[in-house]
Formats: sequence, C-alpha cells, structure tokens
Amino acid sequence: MKEFTEADVLPGVASFAGRISCLKTDLVDDPPEWMKRGLQESRTGYGSRLNSGYKIRFAGKLRRIYVTIYSNNGTCWFKVGDRRITVDAH
Repeated sequence: MKEFTEADVLPGVASFAGRISCLKTDLVDDPPEWMKRGLQESRTGYGSRLNSGYKIRFAGKLRRIYVTIYSNNGTCWFKVGDRRITVDAH
C-alpha cells in the first residue's frame, strides 16, 4: 500500500483543496460491518458524505474515503483538517 504525502497532492478546483491520482490497489478495502452485510447508508443511495468502504494512507494516517453522489455522478474525497482532497482512483 502506498503512503501519500502533501507532495502527491495536485492543485484543486472549486471547493476541493487538491486531488490525488492513485491506483485502486493503493487503497485499503475496509468497509464497516453494516456495509459487509449489504446495507447502504441512505435509502436512495445518494448523498453528500457517503462511506465508500475504502481508506487511503495519507501523511501517516489511514483516512476514510467518502463519496458525494447525486444522479449518476460521484466524487470521492477525504478530509485533512479543513481541506477536502479528491481521489481519482483508476
């Protein structure tokens, strides 16, 4: 698993402070127990801060990756302090 640092953060756009481009294999698959049982966070599957089931190692800590999704478009992100950093996982 790759350790990401501030040097990996590319300039951001809009309300996001930056973005990280990574491979899906760089992420830790760590879904909460309710997700393992097939449950979902919202009735519709849409929301502004949904748990993705993945974590990223950034600056020495594992950080939960969240998803903001409405319609058929979603954005993956995590927080560092007050900053939101998007994750582009390929």
